[in-house]
Amino acid sequence: MKIERLTEPICSVGESPVWRAGEAALYWVDIPARRIYRLHAESGKTDSWTADEMVACIAFDASGELIAGMETGIFHLNLLPDGVVTSRPLAAPMWPMAGMRFNDGRCDRQGRFWAGTMHMDMPAAHAVGALYCYDKTQGLIGPVVDGLLTQNGLAWSPKGDRMYLSDSHPRKQLIWSFDYDGATGITSNRQLFVDMNQHPGRPDGAAVDVDGCYWICANDAGLLMRFTPEGKLDRSISLPVKKPAMCAFGGSGLDTLYVTSIRPQSEADLCEQPFAGALFALRPGTQGLIETEFGTNA
Repeated sequence: MKIERLTEPICSVGESPVWRAGEAALYWVDIPARRIYRLHAESGKTDSWTADEMVACIAFDASGELIAGMETGIFHLNLLPDGVVTSRPLAAPMWPMAGMRFNDGRCDRQGRFWAGTMHMDMPAAHAVGALYCYDKTQGLIGPVVDGLLTQNGLAWSPKGDRMYLSDSHPRKQLIWSFDYDGATGITSNRQLFVDMNQHPGRPDGAAVDVDGCYWICANDAGLLMRFTPEGKLDRSISLPVKKPAMCAFGGSGLDTLYVTSIRPQSEADLCEQPFAGALFALRPGTQGLIETEFGTNA
């Protein structure tokens, strides 16, 4: 399968790719660099904006502005010309300890923004992360799930009646599924979906296709894996980097799978995978789903 590199290795931790159909553009973030990127699909032109603090996950609202899980809370962001970002705080959890930030997040099928938190010192393995929901009318709800080390893998089934969540920390490496009530935003019946300890790599960012299959970036293994709704691995695609971070469907037919990646810190790893930190694209032979904008169906 052809895997195309779309950018130079510009990201330290590339995350949260989101396809914006009206612009025919992909947005994503580099968390430690506090940067938001945009790639125009036709021209290949890349633009960027730098925020005041780390941006971990983003979603659009109907106006084309962003809601973002950041270092100190959830913010409304406006991307202005010349790389300027203006921000307005929306909500923040009661942080259980210093050194926290948001991590992976996206909107459910009804336009609620879900995002999880983590402690930034991963080797310390503080299980203080949690999953929250930010609703346009109710504000911040949660923690809905707590006791997480490194929250990741948020996604919803095509009908929105199932939610996925993972913990990508080396001590966990688990993916769960929940029954999801779209009318109320209430989760129930938490079950183990995939034990990634039985597969290579850790479960990082995810996407769901039109068949309801769950695509997960297998961090540290350099793989994209697709699991059926029953939790069976049915595809595994090798990537040119060891640390794919998150994937998202886009393109005019939603048939392109974009993959962000993480740039290693050691010189040996950089020599082995010089394009780590780049954005990649492939066509896996299936289609994705349009991401619901914040507040649109609430």
